[in-house]
Amino acid sequence: MILYKKAAVLFIFSLVGIFSNAQTLKVMTYNIRLDIESDGENDWAHRKDFFNGQIQFYAPDIFGVQEAKPNQVLDIATALPQYSYVGIGRDGIGKGESSNIFYNKEKFKIIESNTFWLSPTPETISIGWDAAYNRVCTYALLKNKQNNKLIWIFNTHLDHVGEEAKTKGLELILSRIEKLNTNKYPVVLMGDFNSEPETERIIALKNKMNDARSISQEKPFGPYGTFNNFKYNEASTRLIDYIFLSKGSSISVKKYAVLSDTKDLRYPSDHFPVFIEINY
Repeated sequence: MILYKKAAVLFIFSLVGIFSNAQTLKVMTYNIRLDIESDGENDWAHRKDFFNGQIQFYAPDIFGVQEAKPNQVLDIATALPQYSYVGIGRDGIGKGESSNIFYNKEKFKIIESNTFWLSPTPETISIGWDAAYNRVCTYALLKNKQNNKLIWIFNTHLDHVGEEAKTKGLELILSRIEKLNTNKYPVVLMGDFNSEPETERIIALKNKMNDARSISQEKPFGPYGTFNNFKYNEASTRLIDYIFLSKGSSISVKKYAVLSDTKDLRYPSDHFPVFIEINY
């Protein structure tokens, strides 16, 4: 009986150790809509304060943006000084849209980062296959300052026209993840994939990585779709923004939400952000 009690106590302490060592992270992906004058009252000048306030309120530890022009990146970094970021524009440093990764600099340290192009020549500024524009993927290996755990973050924006470019671009990203992640750290792949869940490329991706929505412990919150096109009075039904997580890793999803916050009947972007809480 004494041995049984000792074993039970040791088991309980081991569980406490496991859960105390687990790290909860809040992660977000957000297509912020490029700054373009033709958007009129929905242009960045009208949206940026609400956008930055939304980020401030939800306080993600890590968030990836897509379609960010250089001035938008600067506005976000200035308004939210608790974050540092990595990533360059699709047309070169300080040029064109980018898929930056922002991270809370008090919690994380950058170990490695880079941006590559979704094309047959990924190390140079280039357009891939049948894409309408240059497309990029930015990645970072982050170290948690509290427990020294490492996690890979990949953030991308697949083309909105070229079907081959979307498929080949995603395949390139997966091959880069495999090449880089030799130590089998947890991986987060996020972004605007311009592909709905029933497309073959998303079905194939789900065979290799976990869709955060599908494995959330709590019921997904918010609208199903992530693209709103600034149309406040219409239902958002197109799900094209995702957060995927490596299979066989120590990542579990506590919560998943599509955030549809508005101010004065206006959205902060033409996409809703996807927001998750994970343990890893």
